[in-house]
Amino acid sequence: MVRTTMHEPLMASDAALLDILTGPQLVIPPKDTFARRDAALDPLMMAAALATGPHVTRNHYAHDFFPGVALPTDEGSWDWTKFTGQSADESQPRKRLTYVSRQAPRKVKAEPTSVEKANILEVTPTPPPVSADAHPPRLSAASGAQTQTSSSSTLPPLEVKCMARTRIPTPHGPAFLHIYHNNRDSKEHLAMVIDPGQLVESSSAMVAPSIRSRSLDAVWSASETEMDRITRGAYVGRLSQAHQRASAPSATRRIAPIDNIPSPLIRIHSECFTGETVGSMRCDCGEQLDEAIRLISQPITVPSASPSTPPTQIPGRGAVVYLRQEGRGIGLLSKIRAYNLQDLGHDTVTANLMLGHGADERGYDIAVAILRDLGLGDREQGEGVRVLTNNPDKVQALEDDGLRVVERVPMIPRSWRMRQAAQDGTLPSSHKHDEHIAGATLIGGNAVYGQDLDKYLRTKVLRMGHILPLWMDGEEDL
Repeated sequence: MVRTTMHEPLMASDAALLDILTGPQLVIPPKDTFARRDAALDPLMMAAALATGPHVTRNHYAHDFFPGVALPTDEGSWDWTKFTGQSADESQPRKRLTYVSRQAPRKVKAEPTSVEKANILEVTPTPPPVSADAHPPRLSAASGAQTQTSSSSTLPPLEVKCMARTRIPTPHGPAFLHIYHNNRDSKEHLAMVIDPGQLVESSSAMVAPSIRSRSLDAVWSASETEMDRITRGAYVGRLSQAHQRASAPSATRRIAPIDNIPSPLIRIHSECFTGETVGSMRCDCGEQLDEAIRLISQPITVPSASPSTPPTQIPGRGAVVYLRQEGRGIGLLSKIRAYNLQDLGHDTVTANLMLGHGADERGYDIAVAILRDLGLGDREQGEGVRVLTNNPDKVQALEDDGLRVVERVPMIPRSWRMRQAAQDGTLPSSHKHDEHIAGATLIGGNAVYGQDLDKYLRTKVLRMGHILPLWMDGEEDL
C-alpha cells in the first residue's frame, strides 16, 4: 500500500502504483457479468479513509456515496468517476403511511375520494362548558349528513334485497334473522323479526298480519329449485326434517290490518361493538338492543269489540333493524379515538366535532327500505309502526324517508328506572348488580350504570335533544 508523509517525497514507483490503482479501467466488462473485485478497490479505500472521521459512518457509504458498487449493471460499479452520488447532508423526506379503517363512515363510502381525510385529527377550539341549567343548541343528524345529501342526487335509486332468513332462539323467544344487501354500500345490514305468525303454515290461522320479506319470497330465477328457496329461508311454517315446504310469491300478500290490533313495534338500532360485544359501560347500546327485543316479544293485549267480552292477548310482533353504522356513523376507528378525547374531558358531541365529523352522521334510508320490504310502515300499503326511541330527530328522519310512524315509544335506561323504583320504594331488596340476567347481548338483562354512562346520557339530553327525564348530578348508582 502506498505510504506518504509530509517529510518523505513521493517516489516515481509509488506514483505509478497510485496511478494504476486510481486510474480508469481500460477493459469494460460486459453488462451481464459481475464486476471484478479490483474495480471496487478504490471506492473501498476512499470509504475507509472517510470513515475515520466522526461525521461519517458505514451507513453513509452504503446509502449515500457509492450505492452502485454492488450492482454490476450500474455505471458506477465499474467507473466510479461517472457516479455523481449524493451528499450526505441532504435529508430524504420520509413518506408518511396513513392507516384507513375498513369500516369507514357512510359519507366516505358515498364519496371515496375523501378516504385520506378519515385519519386527519383536526382539533378545533374547545367550546365553553355546558351548565346543567343551560339549554345549548341541539345538534341533529342533519349536521353530519351534508356530504351524503350532496351526493345522493347522483346515486341510483335505493334497492334492498333479503339474501337469507333463519330462525334463531333468543332468551326472549324465537326470532327470524334476515340478512340484507343493498346497492349503496357493501355492508350486510340485518333485521330481527319477532313474529310467531311466521311459524303458522296457514294464513287463515293468523290473528295478525304476517311480517315477511317480499324480496326473499320472490322467485329469483326460473332455474332455482325448491331446495334453493328453502336454503335461503323462503319457507313457511317451522322448518324441520318432516316439514320442508317452500313459500310462494303469493305469500307476500298481506292480510288486511285489524283495527283493534296495535301496530308492530320496531327499533332502528345502530351497531355498537364496544357496548354489545365487549360489554362497555360507556353507553347503553347493548342494554337498548336487549331491551328492544324483550319489549317487542311481550304479549300484546287486544281490546275486545264489546264491553262484555274480556280483552285477549296475542304474541308480540315487530322488528329490530340492525344497521352497520358504528359510532353514530363515524366508524369504529374514529369512535375509539373519540373515547380518548372523552377521557380528556370532552363529551361525545364535542369529541366527534374535534375529529372532523358531524355530531351524528347516521342515515336511515336503508332501514326504511328494509321495513318496506317487510311490509311495515309503508304509507300506501301495509301497517304503520310504533318506534322505540328517545330521539325525536330519528323519528323525523324516518318520516322524511317515507315511513309511516304512528307512535314513539320511549326507552328509559334500566339504571334510571331502578333509581325511580328506589325512590318509590318498589325496588326489590334482593336486587344485585352482580346477578347476571340472561339476555340477547353481553350485558343481558342487567342494567348499565356508572359515571361514564350518566355523562353519555346527559349529553344526549342536553346537546342532542333526547326525550328523557334527566337525573341530576349527585345521584348514587344502585
